Amino acid sequence: MTALMTPDLAYLLLVSGTVVLIVALLTPGTGFLEFAAAILLLMAGYGATQLETNPWAVGVWLVGMVFFALSIRRSRHAGVWLALALLAMMVGSVFVFRTPEGGSAVSPWLAVTVSLLGGGIGWVVTRKVLEAETQPPAHDPDRLIGRIGEARTAIAKEGTVYVEGELWTAHSAQPIPAGSAVKIVGREGLILHVVRADTPEEGQG
Repeated sequence: MTALMTPDLAYLLLVSGTVVLIVALLTPGTGFLEFAAAILLLMAGYGATQLETNPWAVGVWLVGMVFFALSIRRSRHAGVWLALALLAMMVGSVFVFRTPEGGSAVSPWLAVTVSLLGGGIGWVVTRKVLEAETQPPAHDPDRLIGRIGEARTAIAKEGTVYVEGELWTAHSAQPIPAGSAVKIVGREGLILHVVRADTPEEGQG
């Protein structure tokens, strides 16, 4: 494996492991992504032990990751932080491994391309994931209060109503025949409190 571990390959393993780790942290699940990230980073670490490394370049690359995190979390000046992150990652990537003569061992074209594409795409995907997490739930029952629906089953204490294109479990203090128009007057968890649409709300217990 040592003969196959080139600087370019070690660099790609490092970047791939980092990207997979970020995705795993944002979308925790079965643990497969975490496992894959660990394997990739371990392989990259092994490659680093077989190659000559520039500690300062590793430091610059890590600073770039900090700038990248700031560009995601801070909406103000996000573009500036992202530009600094990409610049730091490009410089760190080019010089992370060195030749015996002290030159750059990683292809500059590879380092620049991977940094720009990986950083840019990663930034967009990460921002979208975080924005989705902060959005209000798409199926918020509170939005249904005051709407008119239809009793799909007879409601004797509990039954099923159809409102806004969805079926919901409903509760009513008074029996409501199937097919009747109902008005949503409240909710408890995912159970809607309803009355017949032609019944005053005061009748709801």
